[in-house]
Amino acid sequence: MSTDRRSFLKLSGLAGLGILSNKVSASPLDEQSNYHQILRESQQSYKPIFNMSGYAAPALSTVRTGFVGVGNRGSAAVYRLSMIEGVSIKGICDIRDEKAQAAKKRIVTSGHEAKIYSGKAESWKEMCRRDDIDFVYIATNWALHAEMAIYAMEQGKHVAVEIPAAVTIEECWQLVMTSERTKKHCVILENCCYDFFEMLTLNLARQGFFGDIVHCEGAYIHDILESLFKDEARFEKWRLMENAKRNGNLYPTHGLGPIAQVLKINRGNKMEFMTSMASNDFSLRPKTEELAKTNKEFEKYLKYPFRGNMNTSTIKNNDGSTIMLQHDVSTPRPYSRIHLISGTKAFAQKYPLPAKLAIGHEKFMDDDEFKKIEAENTPKIISQIGEMAKEVGGHGGMDFIMDWRLIDCLRNGLPVDMDVYDAASWSSIAPLSEWSVANGSKPIAIPDFTMGRWKANKVHNIHLETGGNTKVLKSNK
Repeated sequence: MSTDRRSFLKLSGLAGLGILSNKVSASPLDEQSNYHQILRESQQSYKPIFNMSGYAAPALSTVRTGFVGVGNRGSAAVYRLSMIEGVSIKGICDIRDEKAQAAKKRIVTSGHEAKIYSGKAESWKEMCRRDDIDFVYIATNWALHAEMAIYAMEQGKHVAVEIPAAVTIEECWQLVMTSERTKKHCVILENCCYDFFEMLTLNLARQGFFGDIVHCEGAYIHDILESLFKDEARFEKWRLMENAKRNGNLYPTHGLGPIAQVLKINRGNKMEFMTSMASNDFSLRPKTEELAKTNKEFEKYLKYPFRGNMNTSTIKNNDGSTIMLQHDVSTPRPYSRIHLISGTKAFAQKYPLPAKLAIGHEKFMDDDEFKKIEAENTPKIISQIGEMAKEVGGHGGMDFIMDWRLIDCLRNGLPVDMDVYDAASWSSIAPLSEWSVANGSKPIAIPDFTMGRWKANKVHNIHLETGGNTKVLKSNK
């Protein structure tokens, strides 16, 4: 990060409150100190300020928006949000001017100022300080997510943060305490929570279709090995560095988010502890060594240990259920997020495709049975916006559903679906898994970022009993 830890804590106002400790300083190369800090941070205790779960911030008839990071995901978000009623794009920021300019050209409706902020590492701060911006959408590299979100909230903005929302336990707590203190939403942009089958199983779970839920599984298995080594895929190969320096489940939320909602995590249930195991690395270092023979640029990565190709993490929840999460982005396996729900009455699984349901162990439902269940139990959020979302695009439509739902909540003054406690708890799995892997797969407690309020927090609305009145605009280009 460009801001050192001490000044960052002062900047966010947390150090003065005595919430966090900054006595531990560890070199990135001092792995034992780093692991010790993960354990120490996981054992910290905090005092609640204000419960953001179920909080309805004042309605914004126009959501004046600024974007930070528009190389890949952010650029697509500019396009999507420009098609949502009530959005006014005020600023677009990327250190690379050409990326910011290209993102601006993706706006397909009129009435957007979209001032460009670029060329300087901290241009985003200038944009965040504007009085005429309500909401900041962050899609930079992982290491900057928490710093930017905290600064934006400090400036009075709601924030949406790409996954993971933070890379350390300390950052997770910073997000929580800043959101509580400022009463600004910090939403994790977990698009998979809005995929069509995931939303169906969430509704079925709420109606008791699965009975008591015993076990769930999720994953991110996606072969992106070649792209890790290309600048055009990710600015300055930042994701290669993440995979070189850290060994754990670095990208847990695609698999975890949807099943955490099914299990009512942070809203009647909580994750208690986890263990994590990693295979050896069979491809990342060999690929780096091969490239370093002809390109010295890759030599700097060879001092790092590299992440094991397959990580398998297991979680025990307060209600007695369990979770299995897997992560592999560097072997040639077919894409999979799994999404498995096993209950005392029924079973669901997606990946391998197509998605299936079963009642009993003998067989899965046939297509007609499945379609009947789907027709009767698809949540209104999907039935209302799903087909339009498919036309707009973004991972089959789930990206647009996510963005539309968030804007609709902000415009109507509704609680958001994925709050800061979700952002923190789902993101915390990555650093906690690093500690467990480094310590022989020992269990480690998962912090309760709700600080006890999970017992009374209510699940989010998926049937649009309120809101749902935000229109989708037609392109004028």
